[in-house]
Amino acid sequence: MEIINVEKQTFEAMVERIETLASKVEMLCRINGDRSMQKWMDNQEVCKILCISKRTLQAYRDNGTLPFSQIGHKMFYRPQDVEAAINKLKRKEA
Repeated sequence: MEIINVEKQTFEAMVERIETLASKVEMLCRINGDRSMQKWMDNQEVCKILCISKRTLQAYRDNGTLPFSQIGHKMFYRPQDVEAAINKLKRKEA
């Protein structure tokens, strides 16, 4: 473990900047509350809704059938994109 010493004045300035950043993030979350990650779906939810395997879901991502966002190794899907994919797949079957 590495220990780093910081002067009190520098530490207080860092804390102040972090608090300012946190306030800005909170404000943005209030303004854009309807865009919270709670409304996004993960792989498991999408597979269940579409009644498909994880491999099929990967194919949909790869061929552009289903747009997604990735954070780290986890994929997320907007409900409206899943609905659009359902409609797109239905049209292909018809």
